[in-house]
Amino acid sequence: MAMLDGPVFVVTTQTEGHPSGCLISFATQTSVRPPSFMVVMPRSSATCDAARRSEHLAVHVLAQHQVALAELFDGETDDEADKFAHCSWRAGPNEMPILDEAIAWFVGRIAHWIDIGDHVAYIVEPVAGWVPDAYEDVLYLSDLDDLEPGHEAPERFVLHKPAAEPRKYGIRFTLDGPV
Repeated sequence: MAMLDGPVFVVTTQTEGHPSGCLISFATQTSVRPPSFMVVMPRSSATCDAARRSEHLAVHVLAQHQVALAELFDGETDDEADKFAHCSWRAGPNEMPILDEAIAWFVGRIAHWIDIGDHVAYIVEPVAGWVPDAYEDVLYLSDLDDLEPGHEAPERFVLHKPAAEPRKYGIRFTLDGPV
């Protein structure tokens, strides 16, 4: 799985007026009509717990130069609001916390959720969003090589790596073809 290189996202929500957010790397579109998107969060994350008590999630796309913002939302803190004290944000549609620095975002209604191993998958149906007129390069997992995962991998999984690995992640695709 380490050879897959996908974009990372910051997912935010709020319950009882308290914002919460975390960095995720497991996400994908799940339907075109009606549109839906799946975000997967570690079950141990405070944001995952908040999401179970919320009706909506906000999904933020980051640019490659926003590593510091990704790092801010990668770790767990005793007080989730501390993350929001260190970045610019506002209450958006359905009172979801919207990160002002995100290069694109959408708010989705939580349609379903399911426990998957040590994570919880949320299927969200977009209800509002914003995309820019011009696009920037998106932040990918391989851009965050120095970050450690937020939790330990289960012991039942054994990863086997080739002896000589030229890249940590696989091929990255753009609209112009492989990079």
